[in-house]
Amino acid sequence: MIVSRRALIGGAAALALAGPARAADFGAARYRRTMVIDGLSSLGSLDPHAPGIADQLAIYRASGLTAIHETVGAAGNTPGRFEETLRRVTRYQRFVRALPDHLLHVRTAADLGAAQASGRLGVIFGFQDTVPLETEIGRLDLFDLLGVRIVQLTYNKRNLVGDGCLEPGNAGLSDYGREVVAGLNARRMIVDASHAAQRTIAEAIATSAAPIAISHTGCRALNDVPRNTTDADLRALADRGGVAGIYFMPFLRASGQAHAADVIRHIEHAVKVAGEDHVALGTDGGIRGVELNADYAASHRRFYEERKAMGVAAPGEAPDVFNLVPEYNEPARFLRLADDLAARGWPARRIEKLLGANFARLCADVWGR
Repeated sequence: MIVSRRALIGGAAALALAGPARAADFGAARYRRTMVIDGLSSLGSLDPHAPGIADQLAIYRASGLTAIHETVGAAGNTPGRFEETLRRVTRYQRFVRALPDHLLHVRTAADLGAAQASGRLGVIFGFQDTVPLETEIGRLDLFDLLGVRIVQLTYNKRNLVGDGCLEPGNAGLSDYGREVVAGLNARRMIVDASHAAQRTIAEAIATSAAPIAISHTGCRALNDVPRNTTDADLRALADRGGVAGIYFMPFLRASGQAHAADVIRHIEHAVKVAGEDHVALGTDGGIRGVELNADYAASHRRFYEERKAMGVAAPGEAPDVFNLVPEYNEPARFLRLADDLAARGWPARRIEKLLGANFARLCADVWGR
């Protein structure tokens, strides 16, 4: 992806707040004081010595993010997932440690507060698949020591733990999967049911002794595709204290490019169903904005074709529909969203819950304070 200079400058300018906020805005001044968490995002390049690292760090600052959930584990039912995960975790650890004035590896709820207080970007290590465990639940001890705090059960397809959302059988959790959930609970690691089949989601919610996350999803009542979550499961998630993060992805609408109105529609539906204490944001995208040009379009088409060939492209993905929301295609996208919600009459306290307070509460509930 190409850095959008316009988006970078725009994000920084928004946070600088050259003039007073409009009465209907959430406002950059309040945004700077708010804990802001993306329930699934990406740091980008992991080379602390790359020529563009200064721009990358500026993008982090321009975003106003307190923390992101970053995928550090390998996914997919192919050999070597455990070894590849160890390599990836090592790369992320080295990158974060090389930039201590800018990044903080988040292991505890207190670390979220430390990231916010220091102006650093907190990085929560997570998996989007349990395949690195293979058949050894005891590997959770190793990943716990390495600072992995969130573990997603499946990635679209079936694994030993349960069914992903693309499996027609919708078989739910296996006996082994229930053992994995118990193992995550015992180690105070967050269970994530994103990308799971409907029955797997429902059984994960019911089986887990702790509240769980569906860190990046949408509402199936608004667009009936496998990657979205049913109202019944959103209610059950909330009843057990869990949190659902709404993504900025094509699955928000039946066809065509997702826009700001689609994001807001799903957020407001999720709040209506689950309550304002149980809805967050998980964009499933990078922090930086991108230049929407021919090169990016070609890159996206190749990305889609690779996913289709691997059998993991979900209904709603398309070669000509980008995995972003144009109106929020900038580092400070959450400020733009906050202003849009304020203009719709959302009170500041509810916006703050959505931006990060709800996800931070879930982290404290599971990890301990």
